[in-house]
Amino acid sequence: MPDPAILRDSTQIVLPRCALDGLRDGVCERFTVTVVERDDEYRIIGSPVEIKAASDFLARNGVAVA
Repeated sequence: MPDPAILRDSTQIVLPRCALDGLRDGVCERFTVTVVERDDEYRIIGSPVEIKAASDFLARNGVAVA
């Protein structure tokens, strides 16, 4: 059985709120993802393919995605 942490990492990106300033709409328009707002962070949730593409998009726009 796969490790749940590995599956979670491939289906979500967690970022501080300030990291998506000006990019949130672009992420939602370009990719089939759900953006969940928490107190001080955004959680971007989607399929592994969409998360990879969104991660690449964010990296191209200067957002460090671990």
